[in-house]
Amino acid sequence: MGKKGRVLIIDDDPKILELLSKALKDNYSVFSSLTGSGGLEIFKNEILDAALVDIKLPDMDGLDVLVDIKKTIPDFPVIIITGHASIPLAVKAMKLGAFYFVKKPFELEEITSLLDKAIEHSRLLRDYRRLQNIASEKYSFSGIIGRSKKMKEIFEIIKLVASTDVTVLIEGESGTGKELVAKAIHVNSPRKDKNFVPVNCSALPETLLESELFGYKKGAFTGAATSKPGLFEEADGGTLFLDEIGSTSPAFQSKLLRVLEDGMFYHLGSTKPVKVDVRIIAATNVSLEEAVQKNLFREDLFYRLNVVKLRLPPLRERRNDIPLLVNHFLKYYANKHNKNIKGVSDKALALLVNYHWPGNVRELENVIERAVILTTTDTIDEHLLPDKMYRADITLSETEIMNYKKAKEIFERNYLTNLLRHTKGNVSLAARIAGQRRQNLYIKFKYLGINPKDFI
Repeated sequence: MGKKGRVLIIDDDPKILELLSKALKDNYSVFSSLTGSGGLEIFKNEILDAALVDIKLPDMDGLDVLVDIKKTIPDFPVIIITGHASIPLAVKAMKLGAFYFVKKPFELEEITSLLDKAIEHSRLLRDYRRLQNIASEKYSFSGIIGRSKKMKEIFEIIKLVASTDVTVLIEGESGTGKELVAKAIHVNSPRKDKNFVPVNCSALPETLLESELFGYKKGAFTGAATSKPGLFEEADGGTLFLDEIGSTSPAFQSKLLRVLEDGMFYHLGSTKPVKVDVRIIAATNVSLEEAVQKNLFREDLFYRLNVVKLRLPPLRERRNDIPLLVNHFLKYYANKHNKNIKGVSDKALALLVNYHWPGNVRELENVIERAVILTTTDTIDEHLLPDKMYRADITLSETEIMNYKKAKEIFERNYLTNLLRHTKGNVSLAARIAGQRRQNLYIKFKYLGINPKDFI
């Protein structure tokens, strides 16, 4: 806490390395290496703000280190230092993307001034990219697609809770857009200029989840060669989104409860408390109330998280939003893959609307991107959709009962595509099995937009 930034120093002179490390350690977290390869290894494994790199290194040229760093993070600020300065060398370094070029011997004040500017540059670019991502991925409230009654109710709740610091629990099946809603709450809140930090609790084992969230001190466990701040600190002043919170252990839940109660936690291996100001938004794809009843989730933590609950409906409960979502994803992926696509055929749209979507909006998005990539025309036709969407396994609720003509068309499509799949596109064999004339089948294929060659 209190450090200006995290700095990497690479220099082959042990004395200079020691001098700089000692001089800078009070104001910066310093990482150092006598070799270029060692420095690049540190760069790969640590979150850094700036680097000081000597031109002359025992195993590689300092400019090669610069190039390798720039390949990974193009905007990362690297200050080149050298004892043999020349105008051509300085020009070459700047062309390769060096932040600044310093000649030995140098004054410590010069180095600290350059580091401060480099760190500010690094953080400004990081914030810019974060805001750019928010804009491009449409995380704003208006970017959540939906006109159904259920989604309009969600929008109203988002408007109400965004301006507060209340803890929000989002429930919904996988792929319903829980993180999207959490981001919408964040970017419309007074915390919008600070970080939104998402954490998938189910993707990390308990010990790693704790070290990632709370950070650790050097030597806290095997492999902890340096101290590392946690994601709670990264989210300080902003929002921490805990996805799949229901997958966490009771021991972790106890530690999280303490943070929610007093805003304080401890780095692993430390007895010094760390104070943070973080808004918590949690999400789950299982019922936490049921988990509490089964003693799988702490009741007191549940009540802390469940101040305001948002239940996101599965896509099958908001079918009239599907055409809007299809159009949205179609425009996005047509632009991404440089395709000129006008729209989706009526038959393809009918299949999309009537499919049960176990993967919800995420599955729909994947289906549209796949179709955009595969199409060779300006229209997404039904043959570009996954085979499973043709199967006659759609169960209809009372509110989804369709007219006879539409139901008959869906049956014929399912029957004929399954028949062609069975005969591997052999129309003569399909006709014999169906007890139909080949000519009649071809008329049906043309009407339904089925191409037997797709099944060969």
